[in-house]
Amino acid sequence: MPARLFLSSGDLMADRRFEFARDLQLKGDLAAAADLLLQAIELAPNFTSAWFTLADIHEQLGEHDAAVAAFRQAQASDPGDRHGSGLRLMRLGAEPLGGMPQAYVQTLFDQYAPRFETSLVDDLGYRGPALLFKAVLSVRSAARKPAFFKRAIDLGCGTGLAASAFARAVDHFIGVDLSPRMIERARGTGRYAELEIADMLQGLRARPDASADLILAADAMVYVADIAPVLVEAARVLAPGGLLAFTAETHDGEGVIIGQGLRYAHAAAYVRASVEGAGLKLSLIEDCSARNEYNAPVPGLVAVAAHT
Repeated sequence: MPARLFLSSGDLMADRRFEFARDLQLKGDLAAAADLLLQAIELAPNFTSAWFTLADIHEQLGEHDAAVAAFRQAQASDPGDRHGSGLRLMRLGAEPLGGMPQAYVQTLFDQYAPRFETSLVDDLGYRGPALLFKAVLSVRSAARKPAFFKRAIDLGCGTGLAASAFARAVDHFIGVDLSPRMIERARGTGRYAELEIADMLQGLRARPDASADLILAADAMVYVADIAPVLVEAARVLAPGGLLAFTAETHDGEGVIIGQGLRYAHAAAYVRASVEGAGLKLSLIEDCSARNEYNAPVPGLVAVAAHT
């Protein structure tokens, strides 16, 4: 993923102390880094990046309560929560599981856009679009129907990897992504007839009833805690016989958790119940890892649901 976000304090001396502190943190001198961050905060009390980095150091040192307090300060100093302090608080058990801040997701992917495909495909072995294509082919083959779709919506389209995988199977592709920089890159591919800057739910709500034959969400549900509203809107937008295909990260427990990578993992039973609750028929659900982390496959699911 991209380099750590930096939000200037507006105070040159405070910013310099932060830079020195980050160098020390990366070298493993956490105590000295924390001391410099406190100096920076003394100069600029609402220095979000300093509070966030101090919280990170406290967490590295196993100082749970101090980490929680510093993450709360970081969150309070930036109402948009572009660093994702709220997600860290959820992971620490200090806040109940909730949604991901839009400003955090947009900032994350705006930063990530210039090297998105290289990082995802080369570094993380990303294979989500290929898995979705294979799953959709399998479902269509079992139903003895051609894997061809007049109109498809690519939710969380990124730079266009899913549209590339389905290019020969779709006449008219609509891409939806929260990141303007990702949308710029997707536009440059020429694969999309329409592109919209919006989150998945907003993008679907803007579409008429029964207006799509295929909806894809490759590596996008990991940024949604409660997938049920997205599935309900997808069911409305899909034409009869249409398909929704998506990947998800999963875990062996129940419900939804937030993992170390600050991405949501959905239990298979939760996915099944959410699909059924949306009035869709689950045509396929398989254990498939869409990406690696630390050179190991991340537990995942591929699901295909049909509008009947």
